[in-house]
Amino acid sequence: MKDVYITKIAKFLPNNPIDNDKMEEKLGVIAGKASKARRIVLRNNRIKQRYYAIDDKGNVTHNNAQLTAAAVEELCDDDFSKEDIELLSCGTSSPDQILPSHTAMVHGFLKNGNLEINSPSGACCSGMNALKYGYMSVKTGQVNNAVCAGSERTSSWMRSDVFENEVAHLKTLEENPILGFNKEFLRWMLSDGAGAMLLENEPKGENALKIEWMEGYSYAFEMETCMYAGGEKLEDGNLKAWSEYPAEVWGEKALFAMKQDTRLLGDNILVKGVDSLKHACAKNNINPNDVDYYLPHISSYYFRERLYEELKLQGIEMPWEKWFLNLENVGNVGAASIYLMLEELKGSGKLKKGDKILLHVPESARFAYTYAYLTVC
Repeated sequence: MKDVYITKIAKFLPNNPIDNDKMEEKLGVIAGKASKARRIVLRNNRIKQRYYAIDDKGNVTHNNAQLTAAAVEELCDDDFSKEDIELLSCGTSSPDQILPSHTAMVHGFLKNGNLEINSPSGACCSGMNALKYGYMSVKTGQVNNAVCAGSERTSSWMRSDVFENEVAHLKTLEENPILGFNKEFLRWMLSDGAGAMLLENEPKGENALKIEWMEGYSYAFEMETCMYAGGEKLEDGNLKAWSEYPAEVWGEKALFAMKQDTRLLGDNILVKGVDSLKHACAKNNINPNDVDYYLPHISSYYFRERLYEELKLQGIEMPWEKWFLNLENVGNVGAASIYLMLEELKGSGKLKKGDKILLHVPESARFAYTYAYLTVC
């Protein structure tokens, strides 16, 4: 088995940052009324700015595959060209289409010759699963290098026109229709961007990060769906797929909008997350004393204090001085968030040889968690 190192990390954030006051202007007003939920959600998530692939005139500037390709190209220089990539593995929860796969579309924009591609599906963990596929491929010697990416282009899923048919339909049933909070919640939570990592079997460059191990856990066997798109959640907790509805109903129910069962989220995301972290640490014989930087992907600062308390409650307290977050300034970019955090930490000048970094990525879709443990070389 080969050792595997993250030798470069890059990001691409589209256009200028958008502050809280301009979000609704970018995404659009639903049914001519300003959102009442927006201030509540923003007050809790405490995100100050984010990025959208939308210009000042409301036009889309990049699709998801273009964002990802741009991040990948940022990895390239005179020493490593895009033609040198042996494996391309990209994860996202907001692909531009059902088929072809997301990574196939990224490869189409890169136009860099024949190579292996991999497209893990899912939500936030898809970026980590993309990384794990690259990690295993380099470790087993199948390839000498791999480029892995996480990205989101959720703004187009959250624009007002996605919901207008549903609101119009509701008006035929009630005088003052209100879009369900489970749909509007995510409008004020998610943003666009991409991150990419170059994995190699040698520790090239400054502050190369050796991947010591990666672990993943799913609680779908006992938990019902929490975040979803392309279906409707039924009273029994099951999902009814978009393909089982008549086409004329797709707009009436905004079936392709992302939705969140906030009750399930608050009750379970942290409990299951810490439980899985304990399993990962026990399996690999580490504890908080073996961590210098803790990078948890949290969707909202609402969960920051609560995660700390849950860690403490379950006997794996992570001191505040070990935490590193950048949610406030880049927003919740789903599958790309952990890439953006690690890119910022690596470029901060804080890291020194021997430092240990723990990546902790939850996914609320049906409660999955992925971890990576890194050493600075």
